Amino acid sequence: MHEAHLLRKVVALDRSNRAVIVDSITQIGPEDAGAIIVAASHGGVSSGEFALAVPLSAAFFNDAGIGKDDAGIAALQMLDARGVAAGAVSHATARIGDAQDMWNHGVLSRVNACARRLGLAPGDRLQSALQTLAQAISRGTPGSPRPASRRS
Repeated sequence: MHEAHLLRKVVALDRSNRAVIVDSITQIGPEDAGAIIVAASHGGVSSGEFALAVPLSAAFFNDAGIGKDDAGIAALQMLDARGVAAGAVSHATARIGDAQDMWNHGVLSRVNACARRLGLAPGDRLQSALQTLAQAISRGTPGSPRPASRRS
């Protein structure tokens, strides 16, 4: 019997910001507060609910082909309503459920308004977008979350 091993990896983006890379959004918990999450899950409503359960700096998903009524990216609007930057990588650039592939090859297909205000845009490579986001957070750019190290 094959036992599934889900990836969970922490990557330092700079001195104050970290990305937590997970195959499934269900892997995040209270220890991830303040982190930028890269989850290879679809960006639907259920993923948005998991992401909203933890106070994250930002969250990124797989767009899962977008789907009917934008169901594959519904979490982006949910997070935007709470002031959290979010985006989705194109399913054509990264495998759904494979966070390492998303990290290595992902290209943003959609971003919410919060992410756009912080300098992210569709067409950005995921790793570059996260560096841009980390810099905005560290500079205290209006609309960016406070760095995790300064949260109370």
